[in-house]
Amino acid sequence: MATTRRVAIPLTERTLPVDAEKVEAIPADEMVGVTVYVRRRTDQPDLPDPEDLGALPGLTGRAVDDEEFARRYGADPADIARVEEFAKAHKLEIVESSPDTRSVRLRGPSKAVQDAFGVKLARYRSEGQTFRGREGPVTIPAELGDVVESVFGLDDRQVGKPRLRRSNLLPTGLGLSTVRASGLPPNTFLPPQVADIYRYPAGTDGTGQSIAILAFNDAQSHGGYSIDAVRTYFQQVLQIPVPTITDVVVHGPGNDPGTDDGSDPFDSSGEIMLDLQVVGSCAPGADIVMYFTEFTERGWVDAVNAIITDTTHRPSVISVSYGNPEDDPRSAWTAAAILKVNEAFRAAAAKGITICCASGDDGSRDQANDGRAHADFPASSPYVLACGGTRIVAPQGVPLFELTWNNGPGSATGGGVSRIFPVPRYQQHAGVPPSANPDRHVGRGVPDVSGLADPETGVAIATLDGQHLAVIGGTSLTAPLWSSLVARLNQALQTPLGFLNPLLYRFLHFPVLRDIVHGNNGAYAAGPGWDACTGLGSPDGTRLLAAIRTVIAQAPGVPHAADAPGGDVPTAGAPDGTTPPGGPPAQPSGSPPGLPATAQPFVDATERLVTAFHEAWATAHPPGDDVGVADHASFQHAANAAFLEYAGAVKQQWAQLRPAELDAVSLDVIGRTLAGAGAATFLALGPPDRRQAR
Repeated sequence: MATTRRVAIPLTERTLPVDAEKVEAIPADEMVGVTVYVRRRTDQPDLPDPEDLGALPGLTGRAVDDEEFARRYGADPADIARVEEFAKAHKLEIVESSPDTRSVRLRGPSKAVQDAFGVKLARYRSEGQTFRGREGPVTIPAELGDVVESVFGLDDRQVGKPRLRRSNLLPTGLGLSTVRASGLPPNTFLPPQVADIYRYPAGTDGTGQSIAILAFNDAQSHGGYSIDAVRTYFQQVLQIPVPTITDVVVHGPGNDPGTDDGSDPFDSSGEIMLDLQVVGSCAPGADIVMYFTEFTERGWVDAVNAIITDTTHRPSVISVSYGNPEDDPRSAWTAAAILKVNEAFRAAAAKGITICCASGDDGSRDQANDGRAHADFPASSPYVLACGGTRIVAPQGVPLFELTWNNGPGSATGGGVSRIFPVPRYQQHAGVPPSANPDRHVGRGVPDVSGLADPETGVAIATLDGQHLAVIGGTSLTAPLWSSLVARLNQALQTPLGFLNPLLYRFLHFPVLRDIVHGNNGAYAAGPGWDACTGLGSPDGTRLLAAIRTVIAQAPGVPHAADAPGGDVPTAGAPDGTTPPGGPPAQPSGSPPGLPATAQPFVDATERLVTAFHEAWATAHPPGDDVGVADHASFQHAANAAFLEYAGAVKQQWAQLRPAELDAVSLDVIGRTLAGAGAATFLALGPPDRRQAR
């Protein structure tokens, strides 16, 4: 290198846990592996905005191809060469270089690594674990300051905890012989039964899709699955074919099962068995790819980048059942790691990959004992589908009631308001409240959706011994449930949904999703519409597929959102398709294209609903009033009354048309989709609260 002046890499500052005890300095000859990430090519445009890609489905060319992705996301080979030159100067081994992932993996003696990156490494003990740690920032020669973005692997403390909870009612599980003789206890399910409750689309099984599952372990912590136990479960309990499973080892020992009885809190085998069996049984036609990596920042970043650049297995869905508080008081995440993982999630959207993340299992506090509410990362990333948890009451598989999962501290759905990520565009009108913390900060709301998570009404899966079934819950159940559903929707639509959030918030919430309005997770309460416990609600797969198809059918020839001015699809209202500031909701006219003539009564009912909403706005917001102080409660009351009246009109139309040309399925598609469109569009565009005044 030309100079010896060094600069700190932004956002790499590390602190130690307050209870950390130094055990020893790292021996000079101990081998240490790191991954260096460099900037993307400077001569190429950035990848498309994920919010534009997800604004309208069903149009070809939404996702970038492999060649374009490598060009726009990858690194300049010259930058890779500069890092390699730096490594050779410090006598570090170059293990692997990848322009596609913009990374160079290095390995060398501790002394050489510390000198290369300007850090002092030591071994520490904290909360029952020993880890290699550091304090302060990572530094590099000044001439690499504009090239190197981050370095991971110097600190190997555990990052990410499984989001799995075991039933307290059945702590020892169930013997297979007992289940064969007596069946499962009430309100306990096999995963395919949950798929039936949530009405996953008939005629789909995920065929043609590849689902990636993140799996963690390391030198200190086991984690893996037993293929014999999995085979027993599928053949003898579910009586369906064993899914196709492929292992990809990014870091660590690979498939290394230990114990799944909960005795070792650092063993992720139970989590891995849960994810694999839920995905394999709810999307039995999909290929499952297990990406094994270490429980470290390096493990996270390298694994996610390996998945999104994998041109062999090409996953269309990623299931993530792990996380930590994004602002963890114990400093598990550095800002650099969160930024890099989030960047990879953003890039995944450009490739048409949906990422489903567990939102946490300890209520709004998220395992941080500081008396404050926290959002869990990676669920708080604006580019993932964050999955909250519910409790289902469904005797004999017939759903009677669903509410927020909350059995008390340590067993409740995560959810809250991000301190790191701002409110994304797709949540601007969702009613995300300020944080429950004293600073009342505003940010990305978590979760987006929800599903079964309560371990007391959980799913029965095989344990590692293959002789017992454990009843399991947690939002790490919800994430693979949604991953399986998305894979089946992709199959039915013959195109990947990719970044689903803009579509969900714009078109597909109530009544397409099941709105959960009861319960709380500590600091936040469930209620009508989006909330920080269950998001927009739990799935109705058949209704969701029908609604997506209807949205596509209603917009033939509409240009993609990314091609429209301002990155959004124009709608009725102001000349540019927006609602005038302070004005009432825009009123569409005419029949939505693509619907049969017999649907006209539904269109008429929708127009009456539009008029009712328009009048409700005018009552709550007289001309000349400041929109920021509009009487939102008055508007909501009038709007809800109008919606109930509309729902009655739709029921009458169903009764009249059922014997005619439309069958029951068509009626359900039209009625529910138009009802959802009316509620979503006009309640969402209603008077904002004071915090979100236009």
